[in-house]
Amino acid sequence: MSEYYRDFGSWIRTKFPYRVQKISVDAGFTCPNRDGKISTGGCLYCDNRTFNPSYCNRRKSITQQLEEGKKFFSRKYPEMKYLAYFQAYTNTYDTLDHLKAKYEEALGGKDIVGIVIATRPDCVNTELLDYFKELSHHTFLIVEYGIETTNDETLKRINRGHDFACTIKALQETHERGIITGGHVILGLPGEDRQESLRQASVISSLPLDILKIHQLQIIRGTRLAKEYAEHPFHVYSVDEYIDLIVDYIQLLRKNLILERFVSQSPKEMLIAPNWGLKNDEFTNLLNNVLKEKRKSSK
Repeated sequence: MSEYYRDFGSWIRTKFPYRVQKISVDAGFTCPNRDGKISTGGCLYCDNRTFNPSYCNRRKSITQQLEEGKKFFSRKYPEMKYLAYFQAYTNTYDTLDHLKAKYEEALGGKDIVGIVIATRPDCVNTELLDYFKELSHHTFLIVEYGIETTNDETLKRINRGHDFACTIKALQETHERGIITGGHVILGLPGEDRQESLRQASVISSLPLDILKIHQLQIIRGTRLAKEYAEHPFHVYSVDEYIDLIVDYIQLLRKNLILERFVSQSPKEMLIAPNWGLKNDEFTNLLNNVLKEKRKSSK
């Protein structure tokens, strides 16, 4: 629990009378900027293997992935309940019938008490959002959008395949249906410095979001960004620079916005930079200590 911002852990505990844990699922989707519909190659920085745990494997059924995930977590908390987290690639990029079958397979699992669906703003439509509205009346549901940046030039630069207006429209239409709406941004994208990130904070804060994830840019082996970094190295944040940025960034966000996380942690063997050697909770502890000292010094 944090006294400096509204943290996800405290908020999610108000939603359930028991402890819950997300289990990632790879349901075999792709993305429209990978399969040629919009583009090929995906986003400049992206390799989905960086956040897929070992039990998350598209060659296995959704049910099998969830069962293996439960075994992974239940050693620590035997009474845990779970949220099926459709995380890898674009998890609304299919026909509605196929999507329903995948979601409902997940929700049919023992001790699965909700679902989190990660997607792109350009991969939802009225029919799907109406289905999500109905689904949210029967189970816990979060729809989580990759926003990445509010800057249209950066969106082009990273091969995102849509503009910021598309993001605004998707968030508004999701929020209007009473669906818990999440978003994800990346700080330090090519061409975006500290000043640009802080400029965007108030824009992000004005969006109809319930939950926000913030990540640092990571340069992952084998991506097009890694090739660019090797040919023309550019600045990536040190941990101290990033903490200073986050401290100022979150001061510009509205106080009722739930902050789920501040960093992403890719496998060491895949990561080129920045190599901070910190786990997510270690970074959060550092951040909270800085916020504590900042509050003391302002008194």
